[in-house]
Amino acid sequence: MGEALIRGFLRSKVSSPGRICVSVRDVERQDALERIGIGSIFGDATDGGSKEVAQFSSVILLCTKPQAMTEVLQSLAPHVTSEHLVISVAAGITLQTLESALGEGVRVVRVMPNTPALVQCGASAYALGKNVTARDADIVDLLLSSVGFCIAVEEKQLDAVTGLSGSGPAYVYLMIEAMADGGVMAGLPRETALALAAKTVAGAAQMVFGDDGGSNSSSALGMVHPGVLKDRVASPAGTTIAGLAELESSGVRGAFIRAVSRAAQRAKEIGS
Repeated sequence: MGEALIRGFLRSKVSSPGRICVSVRDVERQDALERIGIGSIFGDATDGGSKEVAQFSSVILLCTKPQAMTEVLQSLAPHVTSEHLVISVAAGITLQTLESALGEGVRVVRVMPNTPALVQCGASAYALGKNVTARDADIVDLLLSSVGFCIAVEEKQLDAVTGLSGSGPAYVYLMIEAMADGGVMAGLPRETALALAAKTVAGAAQMVFGDDGGSNSSSALGMVHPGVLKDRVASPAGTTIAGLAELESSGVRGAFIRAVSRAAQRAKEIGS
């Protein structure tokens, strides 16, 4: 996730290679970052990298896996002060845990982004810690907005965000793959089926955000309810309603609901 965010920041020009320094654990990741121009690359966070990053940065992103967070926080704590803004993307690791580990006065934000941030199509949510200033919130909003859509939420909602948008790209990839398989079964070449499936998903998502020239927005975010859009496609006794009936009989709707719920539950388990 860290590399996806860095690449997204560079693509959007909200930052530049010379303003970014990183701590990495493996040579492969270091090589990948060097190829996109990152010059200030330090070693493992738990082996001196944390100190060097803290010395060179005022905004620190913690993009480690939740299972490694305790060790990383222990190595970072002696080197951060109230002058640092620390942004964590680790699922399930609470603001209280982060603030307790890093010490009094450190400004902490929890963020749940997703990998489409790499192509400026991310969906991110963030929750602010008790020491965070209005300017800190603006910085977080600027960074996340530069790589897609972002919204502030209460911390108690972040596990649900993790299950929905954090894990969601994988669900959508599975859906695209399955739709393409259906196209192949119906007689399309694989590449054609995959392109049509992926573009269909991308276009349908844009329609939900009201990009259809209509006036059916149903929320403060300007969204159109997907049920309204679904009904526009499904004409009486037509092909679409036949397909929708098959999806309903196969329990697809319930499967997606359960997937989001289970992933959210798992995020909560990681943090407990």
